[in-house]
Amino acid sequence: MHTNTSQKTNLQTLVSKWYAHGTLEQHRQRGLRLTTKAMSKATTSQDSPRYRWLANQLTEQIKQGGWPPGEAMPPERKIAAEYRVSRVTVRRALRHLGEAGLIEQRQGSGTYVSQRMRQPLSILTSFSEDVRARGSVPESQFLDRAVGAASPEEAIGLNLKPGTRVSRITRLRHADGSSLAVEIATIVESALPDPAAVTESLYETLAQRGLRPTRAIQRLSAVALEPRYADLLGVAVGSPGLYIVRVGYAADGTPIEYTRSYFRGDRWDFIAELA
Repeated sequence: MHTNTSQKTNLQTLVSKWYAHGTLEQHRQRGLRLTTKAMSKATTSQDSPRYRWLANQLTEQIKQGGWPPGEAMPPERKIAAEYRVSRVTVRRALRHLGEAGLIEQRQGSGTYVSQRMRQPLSILTSFSEDVRARGSVPESQFLDRAVGAASPEEAIGLNLKPGTRVSRITRLRHADGSSLAVEIATIVESALPDPAAVTESLYETLAQRGLRPTRAIQRLSAVALEPRYADLLGVAVGSPGLYIVRVGYAADGTPIEYTRSYFRGDRWDFIAELA
């Protein structure tokens, strides 16, 4: 009996304290608000990483060739069912991939893996790195590799005396077997004495010598492709193209790379992020 009386007294004390801070209706409303807020916060915190997680999963599928360039993506409902997420999460993930240039929406047709290569202008990367980041396989067809005297244009770009010896590499650049660009890279001879040392990526070869460019100045121009470049790229003469001139600088500020490239205008985009 003593125990029951003590428990009853404690309960009455708790109820009294509860009422002292507001009415029963106020407490009920306060509890609902707290519960709703907690649920909303939990949903938001779970949904944000969820769509990013899904975007990463889909990106890996594209990079591993699960959906080749130009192929249609599965419908939203199928992706939602496969990954056990909501269609809202799927839409957010696909929007993320679209902003990254990995997929493109075609009006009335659906969502497709993009066939265009996209290179951000905010970071210094090589052709091979850009293609691999897209989930494709870079390839090079060497058209010429030689050491010779720098042309007036190359000498100016590399801040060399006219006639200084340089290494010159001319390549046809491919992604998954498709021709994308013709590239003429000129490197100071001290940085690359033997142009035959480059078997795939020029930047990777220079990095092995501790001379990979750390910054670059790049100029882009729209051009109509001349016959020699159009033929190599497999497009009609006069097709739109991008002419890019890049001067790459070593860590000490010395120019070591002068590269001219002709890109297919229908397969390559350059993206600048503005803030």
